[in-house]
Amino acid sequence: MNFHFKTLGCKVNQYETQSLREAILKLGHTAFENLSADAVIINSCTVTAESDRKTRQMLHKTRKEFPESIIILTGCMVQAFPEKAESLPDADIVIGNRDTSAVINAINKFKNDRIYILNQHKKEDTYSGLTITEFSERTRAFMKIEDGCNQHCSYCIIPKARGFVRSRSLNDIKTEAQALADSGYKEIVLVGINLSAFGLGGENNICDAVDTVCQVESIKRVRLGSLEPDHITDQMLTHLKSQEKFCPQFHLSLQSGCDRTLKRMNRHYDTKFYYDLVTRIRSVFNNAAITTDIMVGFAGESEEEFNASAEFVKKVGFARSHIFAYSRRAGTTAFGLPCQVPNRDKQIRTRKMIEITKDSEREFLSSQIGLRVPVLFEKKKNGINEGYSPNYTKVCVNSEVNLEGKIVDVVIKESKSDYVIGEII
Repeated sequence: MNFHFKTLGCKVNQYETQSLREAILKLGHTAFENLSADAVIINSCTVTAESDRKTRQMLHKTRKEFPESIIILTGCMVQAFPEKAESLPDADIVIGNRDTSAVINAINKFKNDRIYILNQHKKEDTYSGLTITEFSERTRAFMKIEDGCNQHCSYCIIPKARGFVRSRSLNDIKTEAQALADSGYKEIVLVGINLSAFGLGGENNICDAVDTVCQVESIKRVRLGSLEPDHITDQMLTHLKSQEKFCPQFHLSLQSGCDRTLKRMNRHYDTKFYYDLVTRIRSVFNNAAITTDIMVGFAGESEEEFNASAEFVKKVGFARSHIFAYSRRAGTTAFGLPCQVPNRDKQIRTRKMIEITKDSEREFLSSQIGLRVPVLFEKKKNGINEGYSPNYTKVCVNSEVNLEGKIVDVVIKESKSDYVIGEII
């Protein structure tokens, strides 16, 4: 049987699509990128209402593109909003993300009668999932090691879509890391829904996962995905500092730089805690990059609160930031909060915050000039080799030699708007 895959959403979703793809290929099926596919699998996202709209749009478009194919809808949108997913007419098989491994069996059973499989997450669930040996990136692979979230931020539907925190075993992590190394990968990025909660309730924490991957000799770098600030301790920072392969880039989700807004969001820290953590990271790690996500226009956010958030963002000085406007999400506490911010104000605040963070990004890139850094090069295009330093600064080098997949020492000579230019030593 020929399969075609489509993915919406985060790196965890991309990982899960890849793991499903590999499992299907192992059974003797094939993957096609054309209109002859027997089955199309759509892995949905539901982080915002816009994500749901994109899922519906992709599903409808896929039915037009593949009129005779079996269409399977799975992922977070199905799990969080099962009634909506079940009502979508273009999907032949609808399966929640708790039962993704049942996809093949469902396809084999499909006889024109619609199949619907949805089981709710349970607190006693343990980590389960398929594995991968490769990823879409040529030199960097993402590895899922954690699922679920216990935070219950007031704006977020993800706990409903993903269930409670559960962590992958260190043995499984090491086995997959070795498989990725055998496929030629030199860098692994550990990802999860609430990554810094890895090992919660057990004897391990995120440092143990990092150490486990670092034990694989041919893996030269280990990086962490997005982190919740409140799970990170001084002991963790000291431990990570001692690991030579660890890359000092910390993506600490801020969401807002105003304490009143953070409280309404049900975030589990305040700005004093966050700034103290950033200060401690910078004192432990030389040339660390602090990156983040910032939401504007959350329910009840006044102009005063937005300005407080903007001033805090200036104070921190992020290396890179993802700015986005709050989107009301049915099924969340914040959906019914009063004083929703008009879209026009959200757009204005988004532009202002982007301007602020672009300034700090330029300052960070300028601070890299003169440094000698090892760069893992990922591709060569038009005579320019592109890669990333340990703190995830994009580095471009003009060289006739193709450096793809190599780690080479570079001196940073110049900074641009979103990357730096270097010379090979």
